[in-house]
Amino acid sequence: MRPCSMFEKPPLHWIDELRAMLKLAAPLVGANLLQMAVFAVDVVFVARLGPEALAASSLSVALFGLLMWSLTGLVGAASPLIAAELGQRKHAVREVRRTTRMAAWVGILAAICAMGVCLLGGPLMRLTGQQEAVIALAEPFLHVLMWAALPMVLAALLRTVVATLGRPGIGTAITGLAVVVNATGNWIFVFGHFGMPALGLTGSAVSSVVTSCAMLMAYAAIIRFDRRLHRYRLLGRWWRPEWKRFGGVLRIGLPICGTILAEAGMFNGAAFLMGRIGETELAAHTVALQLAAIAFQVPFGVSQAATIRVGLAYGAGDRHAVGMAGRVAIALGMGFMLLSAGTMLVAPRAIMRLYIDPDAPANAALVALAVQYMVVCAAFQVFDGAQAVGAGLLRGIQDTRVPMGIALFGYWVPGLGTAIGLGLFTPLRGVGVWLGLMIGLIVVAALMHWRWHRRERLGLLAPG
Repeated sequence: MRPCSMFEKPPLHWIDELRAMLKLAAPLVGANLLQMAVFAVDVVFVARLGPEALAASSLSVALFGLLMWSLTGLVGAASPLIAAELGQRKHAVREVRRTTRMAAWVGILAAICAMGVCLLGGPLMRLTGQQEAVIALAEPFLHVLMWAALPMVLAALLRTVVATLGRPGIGTAITGLAVVVNATGNWIFVFGHFGMPALGLTGSAVSSVVTSCAMLMAYAAIIRFDRRLHRYRLLGRWWRPEWKRFGGVLRIGLPICGTILAEAGMFNGAAFLMGRIGETELAAHTVALQLAAIAFQVPFGVSQAATIRVGLAYGAGDRHAVGMAGRVAIALGMGFMLLSAGTMLVAPRAIMRLYIDPDAPANAALVALAVQYMVVCAAFQVFDGAQAVGAGLLRGIQDTRVPMGIALFGYWVPGLGTAIGLGLFTPLRGVGVWLGLMIGLIVVAALMHWRWHRRERLGLLAPG
């Protein structure tokens, strides 16, 4: 067994693993929350331009965000690969550099494909029956926003790499910087300051491009000048192919991408169902889902940390450490989500104040529905956290193909199927849609954890 830098001494007690997990997870959670703030900044500025501009921005960002989310999962394959390499050999400098390089190649090619999809944004919106006035604003916005794809994907890759190399706080700091840059950029380009013309909605897209480029440059600078990171020479010899590693990134990354698309498909389908049920139901659904999304960033960060910790132990061939990392990650993720669920049940209106005024008479119908949804959401997010952590653990042992199949089945058959049946054909309406989402998450979480707990019998661990 050959431990790595973050695994100098294999944890002998769960408290040691807890400290290591928290050291990784805390800054990752912070970066995830700050990333949400980056997107929120755009909404704050664009909302001032009027409802049509906000609708156009929302449509464009929904498409672009889905593409970026899936591509982040694709290049995220670098995390378990690098972790395993570090677990096998403490100073796996060459291996880390080669994996990073090939993940960047994959990211660049995928980003170019995503830009092509953005060019088809207008026709795609027409296929979904969107208003022509909104499409007229959304199309040029998306054509500018697409230029953020390449720097955004590469920045996401470098964030993953530096976190896996034991410097997760760098991602938090750079994402915090991104919030400031994006707010400043929106102020300058949307409304015209410092001699710049007022570009309106397009200005927000320009700001996103500038922000993503600034993040990429910040990562490149830190990697160049940070002593611990510079030794890996991550930015060197980018032109040299390593086709075996390229294939390894695709082997692990494509199923992660598929899993993300399966989950996104269920939630987008739920939003479509809510829109058919009623506008107030859709608005209440959006509020409840946004609140759940904030809470979800904690188990998501734990999941990212779990992938690294399990990957290190997996590479070192330490089955005991693999199991301990899994137990600690599950306890952390589930513990927080149970606390969050309790808060939602006890004080739903107080939490709602993050987005709306629950005491305003105009919001009475929306609040009443949102409270109903949040009751289901309390249970829903416990299972959402469980599936996120389970997926992260399986990625740590480089098991992604079967989990993708689990996600496709669980989210689309019992999940969306139940949502359609209960939402459209029973008096439950919106509550029925949320019950469908919860059932999908229960199925996926149960199957992910079943697979994790049977990892040895299924032959998922390398010989120790």
